[in-house]
Amino acid sequence: MPNRLAQETSPYLLQHADNPVDWWPWSPEAFEEARRRGVPVLLSVGYSSCHWCHVMADESFADPGLAGLINDHFVAVKVDREERPDVDAVYMEAVQAATGQGGWPMTVFLTPAAEPFYFGTYFPPEPRHGMPSFGQVLEGVRAAWADRREEVGEVAGRIVADLAGRSLAGSLPEDGRRPPRPEELHTALMGLTREFDAVHGGFGGAPKFPPPMVLEFLLRHHARTGSAGALEMVQATCAAMARGGIYDQLGGGFARYSVDREWIVPHFEKMLYDNALLCRLYAHLWRATGSDQARRVALETADFMVRELRTDQGGFASALDADSDDGTGRHAEGAYYVWTPEQLRDVLGEDDAAFAAAYFGVTEEGTFEEGASVLQLPDTGGPLADAGRVASVRERLLAARAQRPRPGRDDKVVTSWNGLAVAALAETGAYFDRPDLVQAATDAADLLVRVHMDGQTRLHRTSRDGTAGGSTGVLEDYANAAEGFLTLASVTGEGVWVEFAGFLLDTVLVQFTAADGTLYDTAADAEKLIRRPQDPTDNATPSGWTAAAGALLSYGALTGSALHRDAAERALGIVTALGGRAPRFIGWGLAVAEAALDGPREVAVVGPPDDPATRALHRAALLGTAPGTVVALGAPGPDDAAEVPLLMARPLVDGQPAAYVCRHFTCERPTTDPEELARRLRG
Repeated sequence: MPNRLAQETSPYLLQHADNPVDWWPWSPEAFEEARRRGVPVLLSVGYSSCHWCHVMADESFADPGLAGLINDHFVAVKVDREERPDVDAVYMEAVQAATGQGGWPMTVFLTPAAEPFYFGTYFPPEPRHGMPSFGQVLEGVRAAWADRREEVGEVAGRIVADLAGRSLAGSLPEDGRRPPRPEELHTALMGLTREFDAVHGGFGGAPKFPPPMVLEFLLRHHARTGSAGALEMVQATCAAMARGGIYDQLGGGFARYSVDREWIVPHFEKMLYDNALLCRLYAHLWRATGSDQARRVALETADFMVRELRTDQGGFASALDADSDDGTGRHAEGAYYVWTPEQLRDVLGEDDAAFAAAYFGVTEEGTFEEGASVLQLPDTGGPLADAGRVASVRERLLAARAQRPRPGRDDKVVTSWNGLAVAALAETGAYFDRPDLVQAATDAADLLVRVHMDGQTRLHRTSRDGTAGGSTGVLEDYANAAEGFLTLASVTGEGVWVEFAGFLLDTVLVQFTAADGTLYDTAADAEKLIRRPQDPTDNATPSGWTAAAGALLSYGALTGSALHRDAAERALGIVTALGGRAPRFIGWGLAVAEAALDGPREVAVVGPPDDPATRALHRAALLGTAPGTVVALGAPGPDDAAEVPLLMARPLVDGQPAAYVCRHFTCERPTTDPEELARRLRG
């Protein structure tokens, strides 16, 4: 019989609805049941495209014997980390503090008061590699609960007390309450330079993750200072990723990370947030350098998002699974994406198969598993070949791949990640004259307003099939949705998006901000957990804290609001505290700090929207590389009709469309010349 998860909307929870485990969703009722029965809670946290979550589900949660043990001695609670990032963050912090590492699936045993006392991630069905079996873990926890309950309670109490003492509110040193100065951003640059992989690009060793937030900082630092080293790190990393197996050489889009330091073999899940951030990064790299490769990757990644992740309601789904049927009925990681020489010959014939194998690095021994290879462009992209032949091979391979069993898709629409997609698609569409991409961004933003916004001030975290989920929005949802709205306003000239961003950012100031300017990840009136999560460091996406700082800074520049500008500067104090010590983990905060140092520059473009001269000025403004530049576009009119305050008191110049550039409360003379405007907006 289906368990309680059958009533949920999360695709991840629904994947476990037919388990013999008597799962509960995270709820007060689950913990009340644990109290009633006098048993601990087994908390299992994962997400739908997580490979090892699927493995543990198949090995353990589908096993009737283990399920019986769980049902008899525990209350089992299953959580989708993408739906409840607050729950995930609190217990992941405990796991990492106790074990020195974390990951998913996350397995935590709790008292009925939700206090953790035993931790782990994946547990195998049999003991291996020094790990106990899941059955052994269950028996050990059951025995400890039965025989040493007082000791268990003491351990749980110490863990909760330790977590409670980690709040940053009121604890930052004096120099952590102001934005970074130029010399501090230079120190961050030097730290990144030391950790840079000069051979393969990126930072650190294996596994290697794309670092879009850090690369955005380096692009902005180059624009502000002219640092050649900063730009070289961006170019080398982006080129290596674009050539590597982490990038889908047939269909576009990026996998989650590379298991090796050379970017060859990816972990094959494709996440919306990675692709939104990287699409925007490559578009910005093209804007700075004119790179053909950057242009191609930005557009291919945007097209991937629209083609593969767009939902019927106009939003964007969370992810594609790493696993799919390998054609034999067996689910295997990467089966949809990898190729053998024989498979190339079946599709292309002998001559073109040999060409494709050389071009894409497909070998007889394989670069992945069981003789299969991940497509990549070794060195400079393989042998010289005419573009027509490459296009023909790619088209035929893509058509053949489309006949394979497809990876599953998590159709959950997450507010934060859709905000990132709105920003990426709006800018990419504007840069490359692709109004269809701008329209896709507008449709997603419209869905966020219609379905995810509860009134004018609050957000739901998710929706599915056009229906909002039950989880409330966290800080990153408010911040990234606002960032998307502000970017869309700059591209379309529709000031209503600035208004919507303002509603969300006002909620950030009231519900998420402490008196000293530090920020929490959950609202003041959100469900109370054992600790109120507060993490200023980036993970796969910008931290909610620094994303909020960026949106507050842009909104303050567009509207002249000192309240929002001051809040942004206070929030940037954490970057002053951490930027020199851990620049890899606060990249977006460093990028926002670059914008604050530069101004950011404020550009008002005034003119009839259909006038070619207006469009030329608007394009020049959008292509400006000065860090964090904000752009407002509007037709001339009375000041009280201006949708964006930056447009007020901006007349035409001698009857011609004009652009006004302001910075640090000082405005330059207006210009009607797009080339002059472009010169003013270079870093």
